[in-house]
Amino acid sequence: MPGQMTSLTPDVSHLKSGEVNLGTSIMACVFPGGVVIGADSRTTTGAYIANRVTDKLTYLHERVYCCRSGSAADTQAIADVAHAQLQLYAMQHSERPSVHIAATMLEGLCYSNKDRLSAGLIVAGWDPLEGGSVYNIPLGGGLFKGPWAIGGSGSTYIYGYCDATYREDWSKEETVDFVRNGEIGGEMGMGWMTSYLLPSLLALALAMSRDGSSGGTIRMAIITEDGVERIFVPGDQLPKFWEKA
Repeated sequence: MPGQMTSLTPDVSHLKSGEVNLGTSIMACVFPGGVVIGADSRTTTGAYIANRVTDKLTYLHERVYCCRSGSAADTQAIADVAHAQLQLYAMQHSERPSVHIAATMLEGLCYSNKDRLSAGLIVAGWDPLEGGSVYNIPLGGGLFKGPWAIGGSGSTYIYGYCDATYREDWSKEETVDFVRNGEIGGEMGMGWMTSYLLPSLLALALAMSRDGSSGGTIRMAIITEDGVERIFVPGDQLPKFWEKA
């Protein structure tokens, strides 16, 4: 009968509404001399994938970026407002804003509009005062600094992985050992990746393999005193955790 659900027309009323959403896995991690940020590239509208190659790493100011999760419209608007405020700050003070200043501006926007916005952000970058630094801004506001941060729907799958593997005194050599013990090497197509990028890459790939709202490709950026280096990892080059090296 008209209006009744059939086996060919599933009932999707229990799913989230069709807001364009960054069902997401985002991450930032400090290393000696800078910070690495990364994100998947899937944007969803309810159960529909609206964009497979979204860039969720958003420029705020020189050597300062944010990773966006939540409503695509909300996070883009917040990032645009913060970018304008940081440009004004740089002109008024004749110096580049620090990562902490950028994170504080974003946190203020999120907190003051917490009842109207859906936005979870990670602000990361390099400045002469603190070097590489990472700040996490969860839904509703709040500002939390740490050596690494993860966010988005995929983050729930990898908290244990990050807690178990991350070390504050990680050196490049120890990271290589971790990669070797995890059997991730040239045989899996990742031999080109710089050693300190691999933990972030592996964490994101693991989150994407478990979270249905995350997927596509991985976009990463290395932010140091020398500048920003962007890296793109196609979906067919991500490590597969069920394969042996």
